[in-house]
Amino acid sequence: MARGDSDSRPSEARQRLLGAATRIFYSEGIHSVSVDRIIAEAKVTRATFYRHFPGREDLVLAYLQAADQAIRGPVDAITARLPAPDALRAIAESIAQGIQSAGFRGCAFLNAVAEYPDPDHPVHQAVLAHRQWFLDTINTLMARIQRTEAEPAAQHFVMLRDGAMAAGCLFDRVLICETFLRGVEELIRTHAARQPS
Repeated sequence: MARGDSDSRPSEARQRLLGAATRIFYSEGIHSVSVDRIIAEAKVTRATFYRHFPGREDLVLAYLQAADQAIRGPVDAITARLPAPDALRAIAESIAQGIQSAGFRGCAFLNAVAEYPDPDHPVHQAVLAHRQWFLDTINTLMARIQRTEAEPAAQHFVMLRDGAMAAGCLFDRVLICETFLRGVEELIRTHAARQPS
């Protein structure tokens, strides 16, 4: 096997470390979890950990990158196959399904940024990059429906999503999702009815 082929696939140990970190960071928070705990959960040695992640921050960034890819893939697939209004509805539905899933504990990115408030920190920057991609994606879809006020409509969608993700940890998830989906439907209808500028 060529060297490039073996380097392109993550090692089993790295996958176990990232899998353990993803489970624990999401369910318990980032700062509260030690490297030793992740090493024990992943059943690897300390040397193996540092071979794959030079520092704890590298693991946190890998966790956020994996979370980003888990969202980007389905959203990109939705936007590629559906017209804009249906794509927005499908994205909203996938968010609602996530909120109602077992073990839901809010948005991984909002949770992470609460632990890393320094805007210059790489983790904070990774959160901002993910959120900018999501806003840009929604803005593009809104502009396909109607260019007038597309950006404010996209910001409104993201705020609805953020509110649903936060409330989904606190209140009746079914009711929260129904409210969120109604809000998205009304937003799409109102935006589509805007007069071109």
